[in-house]
Amino acid sequence: MYRTHTCGELNLQHTGTGVTLSGWVQRSRDHGGLTFIDLRDRYGITQLVFDLETDAALCREARKLGREYVIQAVGVVRERSNKNPRMSTGDIEIDVKSLNLLNASILPPFTIDDETDGGEELRMKFRYLDLRRNVMRKNMELRHRMAVEIRKYLDNQDFIEIETPDMIKSTPEGARDFVVPSRMNPGEFYALPQSPQIFKQLLMVAGYDKYFQIVKCFRDEDLRSDRQPEFTQVDCELSFAGQEDVLNTFEGLAKHLFLKIKNISFNGPFPRITFKDAMDRYGTDKPDIRFGMEITEITDHTRGRGFPVFDNSEFVGAICAENCATFTRKQTDQLTEFVKKPQIGAGGLVYLKYNKDETIKSSVDKFYDEPALRKWIQVAGARPGDLILILSGERVPTQEALSELRLELGRQLKLFNDEDFAPLWVVDFPLFEWDEDTGRFYAKHHPFTSPRHEDIPLLDTDPAAVCANAYDLVINGVEIGGGSVRIHDKNLQKKMFEKLGFTDEQADQQFGFLMEAFRYGAPPHAGVAFGFDRWVAVFAGCQSIRDVIAFPKNNSGRDLMIDSPSPLTAEQLKELRLKTDGP
Repeated sequence: MYRTHTCGELNLQHTGTGVTLSGWVQRSRDHGGLTFIDLRDRYGITQLVFDLETDAALCREARKLGREYVIQAVGVVRERSNKNPRMSTGDIEIDVKSLNLLNASILPPFTIDDETDGGEELRMKFRYLDLRRNVMRKNMELRHRMAVEIRKYLDNQDFIEIETPDMIKSTPEGARDFVVPSRMNPGEFYALPQSPQIFKQLLMVAGYDKYFQIVKCFRDEDLRSDRQPEFTQVDCELSFAGQEDVLNTFEGLAKHLFLKIKNISFNGPFPRITFKDAMDRYGTDKPDIRFGMEITEITDHTRGRGFPVFDNSEFVGAICAENCATFTRKQTDQLTEFVKKPQIGAGGLVYLKYNKDETIKSSVDKFYDEPALRKWIQVAGARPGDLILILSGERVPTQEALSELRLELGRQLKLFNDEDFAPLWVVDFPLFEWDEDTGRFYAKHHPFTSPRHEDIPLLDTDPAAVCANAYDLVINGVEIGGGSVRIHDKNLQKKMFEKLGFTDEQADQQFGFLMEAFRYGAPPHAGVAFGFDRWVAVFAGCQSIRDVIAFPKNNSGRDLMIDSPSPLTAEQLKELRLKTDGP
């Protein structure tokens, strides 16, 4: 037996007990006659004591141990004279009687500690060491607990978990597919699923009216902190259900997780906001409603004064920062530089300071007289001491830039923290997005999303005005997941394909099996999929989902630890009948 107890469970009740512990050397401290070693395993840290007077040979042996050595220690639990309240085992220590070196370790490339000196790239290269850190262990345990609670809740709601294939047919919508060559079918390829969308709809046709799956999905897209080429999704579908059924069921799941994981209760339903209101008020379809500072449009109150920036803009919007009229020129200049970053793309920033004494100072006061500026103050709802910040340009990009400015100010002013949670549903998304480059509509969600029933006639007259029967769950400005009522009528699905530019032949080639299934009595159905990694990251207070994934990829899509992706050998390429141009 390598251990009788873990390094996180011993306390004063075990005083006098003989124990055997195994783990890694966290740190060693030589205090002359005594040597102390902190022994770590997944469960915690326990202090070992070696006494030079009692057993000089054992003490000298202990002093040879380095960081991350794997050892086994046999000894007796005793009360510590200098207790450590920051440790769960801080009231006791182990008077070691024998020591067994299980494995030595070379010096780690970074400290195995919460406040490590290792950068992200280095920690990803040695991920197995990074995962030893307490903060990462907590993230992995949180991920496990959330998965368990999700399964408990859905099982209690009569859902069943069904696995769907990982090698499927490539489809043209959405992100790029990862493809897998078929050796047995030369020149043909599987695709890794971007989601189990089609299969879960087929399961509804098959009569499995409540399906879920915690499943890996794959998308070949540019990466950032909340994206990975492979990610985990909580995928769900219900038959004989509409939007209200889905929102009620999965709002219940969210409340269950908040209660079981965070010990937070919510009274009443989550707020709901339309896509249009979200864009108009917050500049984004995933608003963070933990604080105010909503966007106000002042376009009609800015034109005709000879200021070309506003006169030539489709949209002029403002946010009001309370009690920030005292911002210095340096602070407003920093905000201007922030909005001019390439990823935000604003051309500049106009400000208006409404001072405590009700005087006004603006960066454009040579174009606008005091009555005009006071109109801005009125429309923006500013009070003495407030700062109004204004951006202009095309409507949607300017709204999005104001959203980023709003979040930046929220961070600077500490208007929210990671332990505040504000969930909401965003509903009534557009069914289509128009792409100028290709001159065609694309599905806002996916091609199987149903339009609102009352909007179906608009498919032929004004497709851009059609609202989808779709919904997203947003928590603290993070899109946790989304879904829609699905099209279950083959004629409506055919019309949807037509509006997306599919010929009958293309639709049949890509989705013929689904259309065929609809001929055999497809029930009305709806579903939702949650980004499990994102949800865990929000609960953990992490800025990147990489911190809650055991073995993630970096921003270039590489696994630095195993050096993947990597080239195939000439023999492998020949067997697959593939040729490459090389790097």
